[in-house]
This record gives sequence, C-alpha cells and structure tokens, in this order.
Amino acid sequence: MTKSETGVNRRSFLKAGTVAGAAALASPAFVSKALASSGELNLLDWSDYWPEDLLADFTKETGIKVNYVGIGSNEEIINKMKASNGSGSDIIGPTNNRSLQWGPLGLLQPWDMSRVPIDRANPAMAKIGPDAWNFDGKGSTWIPHIWGTEGMAWRTDLWSPASDDGVPSYGEIWAEENAGKTMIRAHSGMLCAGLYMETIGELEPGSVWAAYESEENMRKTWSKITDWCTARKGNLKLIWNDADSQKQGLLNGGVIVGQTWDGPPLALKTAGEPVTYQAPKEGAMAWVDGLAMPKGAENIDEAYALIDYAYRPEVAGKAIDKHGYNSPILGADKFAGEAYKKNFAEAYPGDALANLNPWPAEAPWYADVRTEFVNKFKSA
Repeated sequence: MTKSETGVNRRSFLKAGTVAGAAALASPAFVSKALASSGELNLLDWSDYWPEDLLADFTKETGIKVNYVGIGSNEEIINKMKASNGSGSDIIGPTNNRSLQWGPLGLLQPWDMSRVPIDRANPAMAKIGPDAWNFDGKGSTWIPHIWGTEGMAWRTDLWSPASDDGVPSYGEIWAEENAGKTMIRAHSGMLCAGLYMETIGELEPGSVWAAYESEENMRKTWSKITDWCTARKGNLKLIWNDADSQKQGLLNGGVIVGQTWDGPPLALKTAGEPVTYQAPKEGAMAWVDGLAMPKGAENIDEAYALIDYAYRPEVAGKAIDKHGYNSPILGADKFAGEAYKKNFAEAYPGDALANLNPWPAEAPWYADVRTEFVNKFKSA
C-alpha cells in the first residue's frame, strides 16, 4: 500500500480546503424531528474534540442532551463496538485509515446522505467516505469531522531543534542529549522512528510504507524498528495515550520534547504556555477523523441534528480555537481566531504541507502484528 492509495492525497485535500463554502443553519424540521424522539444522544469520540461550550450551545438550541464519552485510540472504539455488537453509541469517531478493519466487522450502518450537509466539507475529505467506507455497495458509513497531524512538540523555554534551519527531527526524541525528557505514543512513535532510521541508513528507504503491503514486509521492518527503539527506550520519559497526557507531559511531566498530535500543544500555545508544535523534516503524519453511526444506534434524528450543527462553519471555526486541530468544513478557518492562523503557519513552514505523510490504510493483519511488536517494546 503506497501513500497515494490511502484514500486521501496530501496535496489535494489541503488545496481543496481553501475553497469557500456556504453556511446553512439547522432547519426547524431537523430540530423538531429530533425533539420528537428521545432528546438524548450518545457520542463516543476522541476526548478533546467536542468543547463543552459547543455541546452546551447545541443543547440550548435543540434541547438534545449529548452524553459524550471520550476515548484516546481507535482500538478503544473498535473494542467497545465489538463488545456491544454495535450498540450503546449513536455516533463514533473512527480515523480514515481504519476502513479495512471496520469493513469485515459489519458494525456500521450507511449514512442517509440526504440528511448530511456534505457539500459544506472539503471535497477531497468528503470523498474518503464513498471511496473507502462504502462496504458491499450499501453506501458510505463515514463522513469527515476533524483533520490534523502528528509531529514534534516542545517547550520553547527549555529546548530547540539542533538543526541550523530550526526544523526538528523524530531522531531527537531518542537522542542521548535529551534522555529522560521525551515522550511518544508507542505505535506511532515507533513508526516515525522507522522514518528516521531510513534517513540514517538503518532501514532501506521506503521500508516503513512497504510494510503495509504484506505481513512478510511488516515483520522484517518492524523487527528492526522494535530492536532499535528498545535499545533506546530508557531515553523516554513518557509513553502517552491521549490528549490530556500529552498536555500534562509538556506542562508538568518533565518532558521538553516529544512526538504528539498537533491539537494539544497548539491549544497550550494559544493559551500562552511556552509550548510549540512543528512538522519534522521526515514529514508529519496526517489523518482525518470522521463520524460513523453504529448499527445499533437508537437516537437517529438526534445524530443527524448534531452533524448538521457541527458542520456549520461558524461552529466548526469556534471549536478550532478550543481543540487546536483543523476542520474539514469549508470556511471554518474564517471563524477561528488570529492565534489559529499564526499557529498553523508556524507549524507547517516552507514545504511542510507538501511533505505530509497520510496514514496508510491498515489491514486487520497489520494492526494485529503491530500490536505484537508494540507489546514487545512496551514490556522490554
């Protein structure tokens, strides 16, 4: 599986995001139909994606109470849905590259696209659903919600990149000079260590992406990555799992530099903390998190009402300032503050946006084998 086959092209989805879109308010019919049902909605999504004031305003406008359960990984969503046979939640938030795992499970139902204002979304990101999440031709089960990257964050008062151009490298997380003051998430930190290993001759160029093509390639490459990371594991201060642990690591956990999502450090930066985020020279990892409806969803009208609300540019734009990520909703950036625009430009200087690495689609075998290597590294 090559990066161009992942369902989203890094250049096209960013370029398409500059197109202006029209804002449309929730229709009275949408709201009244939702209120005629239970008036509640069960939302299982990433822990920092839905600001409290956004949900409070939605409840004030519609009367619908949102029961929001935050998660920190795709595995949590998958495991919860498998355990409940697709019940208990009305909306969940899988990442775009997980379609090959969800398809065989049969736990999602297609969206009624006549009720989704998909024309408000970036066309390249909207295309991910019908291209990669239309199982057995029954219709798209995924719509875009938030996009972002995973790269490098650091304390500006305690650390700076070693390179002359000021661009950080994943290799600096594992370096002896930063020992005991760095952090990663296990599986993504190991993959990006592999990207760094390619630049120093420890892996053949292209090995990390070729690992998605077969289990043989995967085991060959990840054996080397795991050995390399295990030998340097003592240099890490923290292995994080969610947004809060990233923030705590940078603020109070003794971490001066680490591999993180863009949202948490940029939210701290906006709040005035001495923290910044930037795409590294090996390329930041890009992803699009979406919204899907489990087959056992009960509060259907409420789900569509929340989507209609969240897809308004003014709502999505205000949320950007709180969570620090990016929105696929056209024109949302116009409703975000100046800090967002400044942070975005500083996070992706030069050709950083053209050098993004979209996460490749993961077959079930890939995820299972990766877990073997991750567990070996974590238990070492």
